[in-house]
Amino acid sequence: MTRLTAVVFDVDGTLVDSERDGHRVAFNTAFTEAGLPDHWDVETYGRLLAITGGAHRLAHWFENTGRSPTESWDLAQRLHRRKTVIMRDMVSEGQIQPRPGAVELIDRLRTGGIRLHVATTGTRAWVAPLLAHTFGAVFDTIVTGTEVPQLKPHPAVYREVMERTGLLPEQAVAVEDSANGVRAAVSAGLRCVAAQNSYTRTHDLSAAQLVADGLDDPELVTWFDRLLRGTARPVPRS
Repeated sequence: MTRLTAVVFDVDGTLVDSERDGHRVAFNTAFTEAGLPDHWDVETYGRLLAITGGAHRLAHWFENTGRSPTESWDLAQRLHRRKTVIMRDMVSEGQIQPRPGAVELIDRLRTGGIRLHVATTGTRAWVAPLLAHTFGAVFDTIVTGTEVPQLKPHPAVYREVMERTGLLPEQAVAVEDSANGVRAAVSAGLRCVAAQNSYTRTHDLSAAQLVADGLDDPELVTWFDRLLRGTARPVPRS
């Protein structure tokens, strides 16, 4: 097996606990500021996560609550811009925390000489300060939804990372948390491990080589240790 040289991380729900208590809160604040009655509780937002991309999520919601497609998209774009500012402020205030085990896994990989990259469909305006604030300057390449408009499960963002870095698919592993993310990574030819969270435990993650309970799951840590030694193999799925 080709030796591992790089790991490509998703951000939302993978590296940070950002969905339920980050994005959802920012969306609800944007609704309130705009004088709208809309509100996404924890369960509702979990269902809406099946739609990748904040503006698309908003447009879907507005269309399904009685607005026309044109009105929905215009309103979604306006609110998403405001939501991004709110999210960026939350980041600067330290309200978005790394998932348990994230910092330790990153340190482990860097100690092993592994290059770290990011492939996310989040907006660079909040992704870049979040990564810098939470993890420091540890990522060599960061590709976001600002540069790549095609949303996961489309593999474009992973292909862009590989294009920029010159990586071959067999040299890297992707770390994701959701079905759309896993599909995007695998479609780009990458091996992928899934660190599921409370929102994605019901997702079909079977295309991942390993499905873990989080980044601090001993099975995931052991898998990466074996891979660093060049001995990891796909985990049999029942």
